[in-house]
Amino acid sequence: MRKGIYILPNALTLCGMFLGFYAIIASFKAHYIYAAWAILIANIFDGLDGWVARVTHSTTRFGIELDSLSDLIAFGVAPAVLLYGWSLHSFGRVGWGAAFLYVMCGALRLARYNVQMGSVESKAFTGMPIPGAAVVLASLVLFYHEMWGKAAGKNPLVLVLVFILAILMVSTLRYHGIKEIDPKRRKPFWILVVFVLVLVLVFMHPEITIFTFSMGYILLGIIENAVLFYRKRRLSGVPQ
Repeated sequence: MRKGIYILPNALTLCGMFLGFYAIIASFKAHYIYAAWAILIANIFDGLDGWVARVTHSTTRFGIELDSLSDLIAFGVAPAVLLYGWSLHSFGRVGWGAAFLYVMCGALRLARYNVQMGSVESKAFTGMPIPGAAVVLASLVLFYHEMWGKAAGKNPLVLVLVFILAILMVSTLRYHGIKEIDPKRRKPFWILVVFVLVLVLVFMHPEITIFTFSMGYILLGIIENAVLFYRKRRLSGVPQ
């Protein structure tokens, strides 16, 4: 600490933490749409701080720990408070239990990531990353409001989704992340076309598009791991 800290990546991390804190305050005031957008924007800062740290070679243990604390607030506590005020409170004790389970599993996921960093954890994530889970919940609020113009109320599907996300975060399923993409390598032309189309869809209908892609991210991860599990069983000679 006597040598000082790198300002830019840590400042971006604190911006994400601020947005998470703002989302909590907005949820207390029942401003659920503002809270959901704050969580989504916090994801942008979460991606930027890591990218800046890698590009400028300013990755430090201090920055890693600060990033984890910021993630727990912005993508753990904030989505749990948002979903509790928006829907889960209707389920009583089960509702706040589900909200706490989400926070707890998110904390365990971050702790495991920090311990495995540089050893077991590769470019692919072990378990669903907590920012991805937060995007699902935040985009769910926006999608529901866009489609039906009201809070979900006592909707059992919301409760089930929170439980599923909590389990996925502490699971050993493999999920891919943006850091696996190497921008220095050449890519097929169609990838650029797909990127532009996705960008247009996000600008046209952000609430629907973000929620659709976030749910697709969950399903693709489950399907990929199911296929890998089936292949391992077949190669090991285990009877089906």
